Amino acid sequence: MLLMQFSAAGTDFPPIDTWSREEIAAHIGFMHEVNEKLAADGEWVQGEGLGGPQQARIVRAGAGGAPVVTEGPFAETKEFLAGWWIVDCETPQRAVEIAAHISTAPGPGGRPLNMPIEVHPVMSAPTQEM
Repeated sequence: MLLMQFSAAGTDFPPIDTWSREEIAAHIGFMHEVNEKLAADGEWVQGEGLGGPQQARIVRAGAGGAPVVTEGPFAETKEFLAGWWIVDCETPQRAVEIAAHISTAPGPGGRPLNMPIEVHPVMSAPTQEM
């Protein structure tokens, strides 16, 4: 699983809601091209972009299991999950290569964002050590 994290700390580009329409279209077009290539190569399983933290909700079970919802916006949020892909690769190194390519998604002025992409194995069963 490849997780696209956004962090306000350490970025040198403005928030996406300040980008031009053309810059947003180029960014989204890049993501569509990535997904199409992964599908053509037989590596695509699933993926989605996610709404920002102002649209997210945190849910916990309260009394009797009733949902207790904490709503946004979360002004203190410095990092959030922006999107994810599940890929089926021959090797862990291939997942790293895909993550590096996704990291080059264009931002303002067409410059690569170089956003961090986390790479996690998806576990289907406990490891032998467990």
